Amino acid sequence: MQKTAHIIGAGVSGLSAAVRLVNAGFKVHVHEATQQAGGRCRSYFDAQTQLQIDNGNHLVLSGNSHVVAYAKSIGTEAGLVGPPRAQFAFADIKTGKRWQIDLGDGKIPTWLFDKTRRVPDTSVADYLALSPLIWSSNSRLVGDAIRCEGVLYDRLVQPLLLAALNVDPPEGSAGLAGAIVRETLLAGGQACRPLIARAGLSDVLVEPAIELLRAKGAGVHFGHELRGYTMSSDRVTELKFGADDVITLGSDDVVVMAVPPWAAKSLLPGVKTPTEFRAIVNAHFNYVPPAGHAPLVGVVGGVVEWLFAFHNRLSITISNGDRFVNTPREQFAQQIWDEICKISNIQAPLPAWQIVRERRATFAATPAQDALRPGTRTDFKNLFLAGDWTDTGLPATIEGSVRSGDRAADLVLAMR
Repeated sequence: MQKTAHIIGAGVSGLSAAVRLVNAGFKVHVHEATQQAGGRCRSYFDAQTQLQIDNGNHLVLSGNSHVVAYAKSIGTEAGLVGPPRAQFAFADIKTGKRWQIDLGDGKIPTWLFDKTRRVPDTSVADYLALSPLIWSSNSRLVGDAIRCEGVLYDRLVQPLLLAALNVDPPEGSAGLAGAIVRETLLAGGQACRPLIARAGLSDVLVEPAIELLRAKGAGVHFGHELRGYTMSSDRVTELKFGADDVITLGSDDVVVMAVPPWAAKSLLPGVKTPTEFRAIVNAHFNYVPPAGHAPLVGVVGGVVEWLFAFHNRLSITISNGDRFVNTPREQFAQQIWDEICKISNIQAPLPAWQIVRERRATFAATPAQDALRPGTRTDFKNLFLAGDWTDTGLPATIEGSVRSGDRAADLVLAMR
């Protein structure tokens, strides 16, 4: 008799769990409260710019094994594109200085011993000074583990950790920061090639998953919000989507709840979840990048932190962006565009633009908030949690999101 898995939430966490389970022979139903899949990882047509844009600029690295495996499972691995080597361009807005970090394409970080491939004006000793971060506990602050100043910090460590943790690095969890460093800088260039979904996040990570699920007989239900459930002993026995919309679960049926933390807290009052969140600001400009423009530029000394060059637009990301959520939009767009012009050597008036400000983009990756992240298991034997806010061992990243869905699916499969 075929077992059924109900996936609550069609973000990347839920979709990765659903794909894994449908491929293992489960009958799968995905229930999404909104009218679109993808959550924070999706694309849409923006009327203001007349472009298909992503609601957030997400960078994947070649060493993000769960994301790469997920893309491969839905046939879109080729949609994650990037340079053949792990090279990262940087620009300093204040000084005009530019440099490139070249991590090569090997498994060993030999680039540390070549001054032409390191951050300018740094030595091997500067990088060795980061070693306390590598094996720090999650309860320790970054600011207590390493010195948060100096050339290396300003030009590489601060931009990297700010993007990963979405908090000012000194207040972030040293354990989570160490996990990022282990899986990127210490893993060599082979694990650090930057990959971008050039065709859009939905085209690469979302819609093909929906198509695969439906092709394998899964149900994908939009506008289907879980409002409650019935439990008996240590199992969930009913899912309630409305007064006349109740699904009775069989004895072997399972539920993977892949919803935002505030929704999980509402549905499962006993579960602990992070309570503090930070904003991320993204801006998109309808302007074709100059020929030869780097696909990704790290920016130091300005408001912009990362500049992404797509074939038909320039987009930026600002992490820990609470300070900008109330900035007047026109003024903010012009400020960002002025910086882009400096970075990209452009002389052009402000083109059509869009600013996307996500107030609760990720949980704040501090030790206190990390301690509130729940595991995948719950008090109910057939109910599992997924989401980048669960205890994945990583900050709130796409890799952590997919990893959480995979982990939930693997625990379901282990029940057999």
